[in-house]
Amino acid sequence: MSETAEVAPNAAAIGQNTASTFSPEELERLTHDIVKALKTVYDPEIPSDIYEIGLIYRIDIDDNRMVDIDMTLTAPGCPVAGEMPGWVEDAVSTVEGVQGVTVNMVFDPPWTPERLSEEAQIALGWYV
Repeated sequence: MSETAEVAPNAAAIGQNTASTFSPEELERLTHDIVKALKTVYDPEIPSDIYEIGLIYRIDIDDNRMVDIDMTLTAPGCPVAGEMPGWVEDAVSTVEGVQGVTVNMVFDPPWTPERLSEEAQIALGWYV
């Protein structure tokens, strides 16, 4: 069983098993490196990475170092809908210590511009 926390709308919920074999330092490093890897994946139509856009809804790391990610798209008809989960899997698979990655495409709740981070809003010229 995994545990996730409610977080800001533009941030992913990151969880792990409650009876973890990870030290707090290892979990922090792994989480940091996974987010860093996610930030290398860009939506080709938006000049910001998918993490800052708010397309990553949940990241779960189990005790076997398997990573399960729920993500969405800005629109279900996105031209790279079939490719982007593979890009995410490839990026996160490069993180030291990750044994495997599963990417689940979800559309509930639907993505909205409110999920954009301040960084993404600035990149798009939407920041007020």
